[in-house]
Amino acid sequence: MLVTRIRVLGFRNLRTQEVELGPRISLLWGLNGSGKTNLLEALYMALAGRSCRTRTDRETIAFGEPMARVEVELDDAGEVSTFLWSLARAGDRRHLRDGAPMSPELADRRPPVAVFLPDRLSLVKGPPADRRAHVDGLLAALWPARAEARRRYGRALAQRNALLGRIRAGIATEDSLEAWELELAASGIDLMEARRDAVELLAPEFASAASDLGLPAEGSLRYRPRSDASTREGLAAELAERRSADVERGYSQHGPHLDELEIAVGGRAIRRYGSQGEQRAALLSLLFAERRALLEARRNPPLLLLDDVMSELDPDRRELLSARLAEGPGQTLITSTEAAHLPATAERTEIAMRSGAAAREVGGADAADQAFAA
Repeated sequence: MLVTRIRVLGFRNLRTQEVELGPRISLLWGLNGSGKTNLLEALYMALAGRSCRTRTDRETIAFGEPMARVEVELDDAGEVSTFLWSLARAGDRRHLRDGAPMSPELADRRPPVAVFLPDRLSLVKGPPADRRAHVDGLLAALWPARAEARRRYGRALAQRNALLGRIRAGIATEDSLEAWELELAASGIDLMEARRDAVELLAPEFASAASDLGLPAEGSLRYRPRSDASTREGLAAELAERRSADVERGYSQHGPHLDELEIAVGGRAIRRYGSQGEQRAALLSLLFAERRALLEARRNPPLLLLDDVMSELDPDRRELLSARLAEGPGQTLITSTEAAHLPATAERTEIAMRSGAAAREVGGADAADQAFAA
């Protein structure tokens, strides 16, 4: 799956325009404030239906504009699809694929997207819920049939929590929890097994990428489930032991919804002890490990959106990162303040950015200047 072009209207500081992307690496380069990151965000918006930078999507509407609109064309082995996202100041929102409202079925047919933003390191240093959701998204891409375990677990957890509230209110008894605990345990064990398999698959490549990107000690991933159970019966028994405490609190305090993915360097959790630079490198390492896992599983590799990844890397590290981007199929959009930050050995399409406008460089910088002038 390749994104071939993106059209924007009224989105942040971007001018109304259409930008054609390359099939492998597209380098967006220009001064700070030229709109590079905004173009990445716009692309993410069209595919995911939400921003990767803010929880307030209305912020993406340019000053003085009545709405923001982004269209993305996707080529899947010759079959072209169009994703559209728009938001009006009046509140009207649309997220469509080929004119149809986005549904779970349509969403499953979009390319996976992996995002690196220097100011959004919550995946590494944020709460465990962010990492759980990320791993669950990966296992769904790796093994679609196993994704149902997370949905089943979520439904059973919601039902058990609702029942805990009814028991606390005196309109149900603790015995009524047993049926939902059995369902919660069955789906919970399946979910734990899938998460463990995914993390074990990622761990070796994460360590290798972490070394390439300059982390000072060995990088590691470790799945830390809340439960010690290895069978459905064992997890059900743990839940039963906690019924009274859960009734008192009004929610379930045990189970896979509280699991953790520990990202560490030299055996120390990077969310607590890592520097900003180490956290950046760890996030990149995780994204590269996921990309390799998807390639080896013959799944659609993720579309990589990498914002300002080169600025803190020395020339040797830039070469190593470029070599990883060149591995196998897959598409990458990468931003930089200077085109020279991406080593010349990396085959790429260069797109110069200036004051919210993009110009694809076919004949070098002079051609880009002519395009801006036009």
